Amino acid sequence: MIILGIIGEMAAGKTTATDYIASKFQAATYRFSDIMRDLLRRLYLTESRDNLIQISIVLRQEFGNDLFAKAMAEDIKKDTANAYIVAEGVRRSDDITYLKKISGFHLIAITADMKTRYERLSVRSENSDDKLKSYEDFVKDHERETEKSIIPLLAEAEYTIDNNGSIEELYASIDALLAKLSN
Repeated sequence: MIILGIIGEMAAGKTTATDYIASKFQAATYRFSDIMRDLLRRLYLTESRDNLIQISIVLRQEFGNDLFAKAMAEDIKKDTANAYIVAEGVRRSDDITYLKKISGFHLIAITADMKTRYERLSVRSENSDDKLKSYEDFVKDHERETEKSIIPLLAEAEYTIDNNGSIEELYASIDALLAKLSN
């Protein structure tokens, strides 16, 4: 089993990479934000970036910074039917503490420059407030607690995929990486 922990800044291409791996390689996928999205939906709250950040902060303060990491690792350990598993949305070192203990884990960084990421964010609608965000607000978002922790962790990635090019180039980079990891 190969487990890929995907880390990257906002709109770097984490979900695009995850969806491609799921489609082409029949990978099981898990997202750190899905736990929080499930809670927001259950509480009938908007799935905005602000609400995701707030629920993350409150729950981690109350139950520990590794709360989501424990849940993610347990979900992945129970998934024995897939050769590939993707844990998308790694943001802090606590997120990989338990994943690193699972055989076959690799931390993969996906990077893209700020302008490219903003353009991608503007056309997608993953969060309710994505399309309304100005470039200045996007830059400001990088100062938030949930975003600042990503930069130092990028350096710990075993592999880095540059996603400033076309989607075909991203897919080719993923194919090459998975071929390397499978050998």
